[in-house]
Amino acid sequence: MSKQALPVLPPDQGCCAPMARRPLGETDAAELSRMFKALSDPVRLRLLSLIASYEGGEACVCDLTGPFDVSQPTISHHLKVLREAGLVDSERRGTWVYYWVLPAALNRLSTLLQAPVPPRVHT
Repeated sequence: MSKQALPVLPPDQGCCAPMARRPLGETDAAELSRMFKALSDPVRLRLLSLIASYEGGEACVCDLTGPFDVSQPTISHHLKVLREAGLVDSERRGTWVYYWVLPAALNRLSTLLQAPVPPRVHT
């Protein structure tokens, strides 16, 4: 049997363990709190949901202003906050900017919040 070292994944490629199983480290807590803070605003939470629901997984900024009762500069600010928190990414195509959700970020948040499965009691 050969001895082979297993690679250690950088934090951004792996994921943190659920909070219920292991306390968060300082770096993970800072990164994750930035994501949760970005999502704590109802407009940003709706924007993230709207972007994720678009066919093809990306939405033009021109399509994101209609459903909200706020100005286009306010939508742009909220999108910037989501991008800086690592929840979405964007690309300029001509005069428009397209946004898409980063699945790894959502997976990281989801994994963190997973509740431990209680042991089964056999009766």
